[in-house]
Amino acid sequence: MCGDLEEEDGPSSLEEMLCNRFIINVRSVLAEAERHPKPQNDPVFAGLDKLFTDALSRALKDIQAQDANDSYRMMALLPLVFARLAGFLAAHSSIQDDPLRKVMEALMHGYAEPDSIVPDHGHDHDEAQGHQHY
Repeated sequence: MCGDLEEEDGPSSLEEMLCNRFIINVRSVLAEAERHPKPQNDPVFAGLDKLFTDALSRALKDIQAQDANDSYRMMALLPLVFARLAGFLAAHSSIQDDPLRKVMEALMHGYAEPDSIVPDHGHDHDEAQGHQHY
């Protein structure tokens, strides 16, 4: 019928592109964290960095375990799970710590982060290598 959207069997090309971009960005973040771990004087912050990369790694595995029709759907719903977790954790913080502000600032930081990720090519980019990526 005119104007009705037909149900598709698989993901749209946009959904597939977004999911692939997510996978590439996660792999880049994980590779960068493995090659260049941030020096942390504070073991709490070191543990938090590890928790972040562990969560990203788990999310990637869970998405890749889905069939092609469900991988985008899984990826698109993950922010709701992590937002729920963030809210649950923040609810146990002192109100003087302003947990909601910290959660919102971290959310906005994470939202902007993919724009600054350089795709991983499996090696560092020092001048001595003398090659280019196209």
